[in-house]
Amino acid sequence: MNLEKPIQVLIVDDHQLIIDGLKAILQDETNVRFAGGANNLAQAIQFIEEHPVDVVLADINMPNGSGIELTAKLKTLKPNIQVLALTMHEDFAMINKMIEAGAAGYILKRTNMNEVLEAIRVVASGGKYLGRDVQAILFHNLADRSTDEKETVTGTLTSREKEILNLIAKELSNTEIAQKLFISERTVETHRRNIFTKTKTKSIVGLIKYAIANGLINQDPGE
Repeated sequence: MNLEKPIQVLIVDDHQLIIDGLKAILQDETNVRFAGGANNLAQAIQFIEEHPVDVVLADINMPNGSGIELTAKLKTLKPNIQVLALTMHEDFAMINKMIEAGAAGYILKRTNMNEVLEAIRVVASGGKYLGRDVQAILFHNLADRSTDEKETVTGTLTSREKEILNLIAKELSNTEIAQKLFISERTVETHRRNIFTKTKTKSIVGLIKYAIANGLINQDPGE
């Protein structure tokens, strides 16, 4: 999508207070715009069919459906729309289900608004985004799982890509990686895409699992 135009965001949550609060905050943003709100799956689908939407910021629990079901439907109906989960669920199984359904990102409701905005911008540009707490949950769950398979494609990653892969696993955002390596955020995003392509992974869950299996990252992201 053209990032010179405001990112149109639909917020889907069964709590109207959440929608109203996020709407008030987004009104102060120049490149992220509140497109509308929906309290359930049916309302969300109807809105998307009638209005332009770039990113759906969705809770998982909702009446007559779920964020997982919404994500799966959008992958078929509107594959260009990116779904970003904003939820209280922080268990590994739920995170994995949402990502497998096609979500481009997953953040927890206890996060700050700066991270919400960064996540929206990343997924709108075609990237993937997992909140810091979410990355830690995935990392520790995947690190505990033994994997015997090694991928020969490991050698095709450049030293810079391996460096960025480590920083992703250590929960750094694109902005923080760019600052640490003295490169632009756009360059970081390009490296991330190349890493996904070379490792043949489609999500950060798969990427971290791949990296652990191939010994590319330290298994303690807190170091």
